[in-house]
Amino acid sequence: MRTERRTLLKFLGATIAALWISGMPLVQPAAAAEKVTVFAAASLKNALDAVNAEWQKETGTETTVSYAASSALAKQIEAGAPADVFISADLAWMDYVAERKLIKDDTRANLLGNRLVLVTGSQDAAPIDIKQGFDLKGLLGDEKLAMGAVDSVPAGKYGKAALEKLGIWSSVEKNVAGAENVRAALLLVSKGEAPYGIVYRTDAAADKGVKIAGTFPEDSHPPIVYPIAITAESKNPDAAAYVDFIKSAKAAALFDAQGFTILK
Repeated sequence: MRTERRTLLKFLGATIAALWISGMPLVQPAAAAEKVTVFAAASLKNALDAVNAEWQKETGTETTVSYAASSALAKQIEAGAPADVFISADLAWMDYVAERKLIKDDTRANLLGNRLVLVTGSQDAAPIDIKQGFDLKGLLGDEKLAMGAVDSVPAGKYGKAALEKLGIWSSVEKNVAGAENVRAALLLVSKGEAPYGIVYRTDAAADKGVKIAGTFPEDSHPPIVYPIAITAESKNPDAAAYVDFIKSAKAAALFDAQGFTILK
């Protein structure tokens, strides 16, 4: 009787083992990595899309990117929007979130620089020497000057500062068509809704419908700086590695190809 019981138990054990082996994998697949959520200034889109594609190719980790004005993104982070990384187009909006303890201060770094340019949709337009007192009002007449909103969008703030420094802001203030971000201002010029606009050099390079009419002197406005930081609420283990990649030589080459200046 005992022999029969041992034989039955062996048979049942072998059967259960066979069913388990055939029906279940020996090693459970690893959970898919969580996407890195990035809030980035609209002017970064072309370059950052290329960088993120390279990051995914190297690591297998995907990114989710929200592009908008830095002001809008900072306010969204303040309101609790889930983001792992914030890249602003100016220092002021990074300072804004830092003052509210919304970023990890030890992860903050100045990443990129840019230049401010005057663009036009007319491919035949003559080059413009942008200098003290140049006649921008004469170029515009009664038409619009496309810019980012001058009270919030970094490109608009830089643009207003430059026009004030050059002594012509008061003459063109009423012509300004303030856009929600710099890419929206670029589109107004590209679509012919404004004859001229003030955007970043990298934006002009991204749109074949415009050409650079002139470049603003660097000393006519505060330095254009794009800082990066991990948000205080981020729990994503890949966020730090992503920021390291953004600051790598491989990413720098992609940013440089779009016309950004790499800050060390």
